[in-house]
Amino acid sequence: MSFYETLRHLADSYGLVMIFALYVLLCGWSFLPHSKARVEEAKNSIFEEDENV
Repeated sequence: MSFYETLRHLADSYGLVMIFALYVLLCGWSFLPHSKARVEEAKNSIFEEDENV
């Protein structure tokens, strides 16, 4: 089995699982209690006035 086929097998079998796990982890990160201040700041940042005007 060539190196390419080995990498292709790993990507086909485990790549989708790893990408899905990373997606769930990153989406869930914002719901952790210690992230509340950063989430509030981010969601209200679009309403701040632009100081460069």
